[in-house]
Amino acid sequence: MRFLIHKRRNTPTIIIVALVDVLIVLLIFLMVTTTFKQQSALKLKLPESSQAQKSGANENPPLVVSIDTNGVYYLDKLPKTYEQLKSELISQAAKNPKLVLAINADEKAPWGKVVKIRDAAAEAKITSLVAYTKEPAKQ
Repeated sequence: MRFLIHKRRNTPTIIIVALVDVLIVLLIFLMVTTTFKQQSALKLKLPESSQAQKSGANENPPLVVSIDTNGVYYLDKLPKTYEQLKSELISQAAKNPKLVLAINADEKAPWGKVVKIRDAAAEAKITSLVAYTKEPAKQ
């Protein structure tokens, strides 16, 4: 009687270096194709303007003050009183004399609140103010 002799097969080897290379290429691909868009935590309906400009990357990003429909001030997504906001603007302007203040107000926000922010900016000696708007809908 003749028995079959089975040859032992070598276990397959996995080349880890090649897998790491593939993972690095995938990581680079995801980093390049991902868009980094700043999402606002506040849901504001910005007023429309025919002069609206798209904001791009700036060397000196603006300090954004938001006002919701109830007239509450937000700085760095935190609610602030007018006095807190004014003192923060004064301290930020002292640190950076070329500070740009951006007003991000809901279209139903009280106009008096926007005027108060402008007054606080003037008191802090901030000379550059911008207002965020959106482009009108195409008809």
